[in-house]
Amino acid sequence: MTLGRTLWLIILVKLFIMFFVLRLFFFPRFLNTPVVGDDKEEYVSRELIHRGIETN
Repeated sequence: MTLGRTLWLIILVKLFIMFFVLRLFFFPRFLNTPVVGDDKEEYVSRELIHRGIETN
């Protein structure tokens, strides 16, 4: 029974690292920055189009 609890503890620690710690460093929140004169929808669509053109 202790082996099962240890494995679950390892799984939970890995999930915590993946979803909370790595998210802070590698996935910045661009939509929290103020966009002057634009809505979030327009900003997102413009960025998707701009990044789509760069990759082609």
